[in-house]
Amino acid sequence: MTIKDLKPALVFDIFHQITQVPRPSKKEGKIRQFLLDFAAAHGIASKTDPIGNVVMTKPATPGHEDAPTIILQAHMDMVCESNDKSFDFENNPITTIVDGDWLRADGTTLGADNGIGMAAALAVLVDDTLTHGPVECLFTVDEETGLTGANNLGEGMISGTMLLNLDSEDDAEIFVGCAGGVDTTCEFHYERSMAPTDFHYFKMDIAKGLGGHSGGDIHLGRANANKLLARFLWSVAKKHEFSLCEIDGGNLRNAIPRAAHAVFGVHVSNKEDVVAAFNQYVAEVKDEYEGIEPTIELTIGTVDRPEFAVDAATSMHLLQALYCAPHGVVSMSRDIEGLVETSTNLASVKMKEGNIILVTTSQRSSVESRKWDIAHQVEAVFELAGATVTHGDGYPGWKPNLNSTIMKIASDAYEELYGIKPAIKAIHAGLECGLFKQVMPQLDMVSFGPTLQGVHSPSERMFIPAVERFWGQIRRTLEKVAELKK
Repeated sequence: MTIKDLKPALVFDIFHQITQVPRPSKKEGKIRQFLLDFAAAHGIASKTDPIGNVVMTKPATPGHEDAPTIILQAHMDMVCESNDKSFDFENNPITTIVDGDWLRADGTTLGADNGIGMAAALAVLVDDTLTHGPVECLFTVDEETGLTGANNLGEGMISGTMLLNLDSEDDAEIFVGCAGGVDTTCEFHYERSMAPTDFHYFKMDIAKGLGGHSGGDIHLGRANANKLLARFLWSVAKKHEFSLCEIDGGNLRNAIPRAAHAVFGVHVSNKEDVVAAFNQYVAEVKDEYEGIEPTIELTIGTVDRPEFAVDAATSMHLLQALYCAPHGVVSMSRDIEGLVETSTNLASVKMKEGNIILVTTSQRSSVESRKWDIAHQVEAVFELAGATVTHGDGYPGWKPNLNSTIMKIASDAYEELYGIKPAIKAIHAGLECGLFKQVMPQLDMVSFGPTLQGVHSPSERMFIPAVERFWGQIRRTLEKVAELKK
């Protein structure tokens, strides 16, 4: 069985087309052109704004012109993570595999976040069997790395008063609120020195961690490869003469880092001590993460002497900061049981041109003051270590409205179809809804979607039966909105 055999056929056919179009964040040109070509081929009115967002419109079914205009919203870009570092996300299509009741990709992220939302919105535009009022479909750019599209939505692009955000990941759940967030970057400037000639050099690798979404999965206690790397390197540097030559870990601000590596050296007389300490460390990590990280691998091996190393003072300051910097859940919500209120993700460590080591972190909270509190804690840690710290503009949270009309309609639609009353929740991950609400306070919004697991990692997969329920909920919600009057 392949993706072309799955139901609902229309939605999966369009999703398959989307998987064939490269769409990394900030490089959405190809998927934008796909959307415009799709609109032209089906006679659908479309427009774009200067930032690159696309809006398509569909007139109401005859007799429902007076219904409220409803917006279906999804984002174009996808997180690009692969088990094969040579995979070219800018040019290669995604290969999908049907694995029982699940759809996954062949060693890469699937891009169902948020390709399935795009596919469902496009299916609404071309399905003539639907009953609905006026429909606007908004496709935004760069949700994953900056919320750039939502933050710069062109004036007059949308006019609706109800919005369905199709970017959630749990069947039978409707989200009515989300956390706000801010990114914090920390720059270390180092001097290059000659790598000592009387040292033995190792490469330490951490690979095959589960990683995952830094909002949706942060409460699961998964390993952060950057933290594990720093923990061991710090212990070595405290006991022995130490030279750090290379360090790299994680990629995206909103993904828990699942892989990291470093090249370092110790005096040749300490080689065996480091190997013994590493073997003990591996056993400790395996014990600590038993049942949580079944596939994680920690390895060490000898490498040739590099030419250059990071100066000793900066190396130690960097490792101290990485080791003690906060990561994970900071506090839980007192209002919604089981909801993470505040968290931070030590996302990536990268060596850049100009003798710079850049550390990227991401903070989230449903309480604005606590979002900035944890961001300032990160700032304090890295400033103590001598780094230059910068905060991004951030994005607002979305405060739940439990009297929402569209929430009741979407909930009733699911219950009527499937006999289950969906849970009403807020989510710790960031959604574009908070930014829309900031500039269009009249919007009445909910977010829902089919079940996705392992998003932002190559283990991403989508539960096939949930897609049919997702599609049914959209259809029935549109029908019920069409019965309303403006």
